Amino acid sequence: MRAISIGEVLWDVFGHKEHLGGAPFNFAAHLKRLGHEVAFISGVGEDQRGDRILSRMSEMALSTEYVVREPRYSTGTVTVELSETGQPSFTINRPAAYDFPRLSASQMKNLFSARVDWIYFGTLMQMSREARQLTQRLLSSNTNVERFYDVNWRFSFSLRSWFDPPLVRDLVAHATVVKLNDAEVPQVAAMVGKPHSSLEDFCRSYARTFGWKAVCVTTGAQGCVALIGEEYVQAKGYSVHVADTVGAGDAFAAAFLHGLWQGWNPSEVADFANRVGALVASRTGAIPIWTLDEVRALKEFGETA
Repeated sequence: MRAISIGEVLWDVFGHKEHLGGAPFNFAAHLKRLGHEVAFISGVGEDQRGDRILSRMSEMALSTEYVVREPRYSTGTVTVELSETGQPSFTINRPAAYDFPRLSASQMKNLFSARVDWIYFGTLMQMSREARQLTQRLLSSNTNVERFYDVNWRFSFSLRSWFDPPLVRDLVAHATVVKLNDAEVPQVAAMVGKPHSSLEDFCRSYARTFGWKAVCVTTGAQGCVALIGEEYVQAKGYSVHVADTVGAGDAFAAAFLHGLWQGWNPSEVADFANRVGALVASRTGAIPIWTLDEVRALKEFGETA
């Protein structure tokens, strides 16, 4: 698979420790670990944190070609506080360098010099005018590309202050696959103005309305529900000792897309994504090292929730 991920890259700050993160970057890193080609588009500051990001990307074999150095703003940071159950709350420092991505004409040409199968985007970076315009350019440059929208809201700040309902409606309308969690479902419904009676009704009615080919709703430790084509499935989660859940949803998203690309049946796609997400949640940081052997072992020896 050849994919483009556009969005934030930043440092998650846990007290005196910093972990590399940002949902679209995490997604790109996990998709790369699954063996796919990923072009990541973002921005970092002309500072030490930006230097460290570019160095880490090189170590991970992720191209830095489309990550601009932004002289006006610092590399993004997020202060993360964990609850007793490992659930994170976030303080996002903006504007940041990732809010101002840009591509030259030659970079755009190079980006689409070979077939592009998927474009991934989230919500946070799309609130930047520059980022939104660039994403629209990417989508219009290849109208046949599949589009993966991970809603991925942060509930540590006021939704009203940050999220514009017309933007959310536009993003869901441009997507062919959508991933969100069960807390985000009623928020999306309120912004889009389309009621639902259950998670299955949400998945089916929204897929019909917006032409989604698949939609997945994560339900925490319980696992997920997914609609792929016309088949709706519920997949149990896996019981692990949670280190922190930062990045687990992004790993889940990459694994979900991997399963779709492989053509697995819906139950296999959802179960695989649950296992990858659980494995990442059992380790600190958004992009810990993990292997497919460990994912397979979790299926064989792990306990479902």
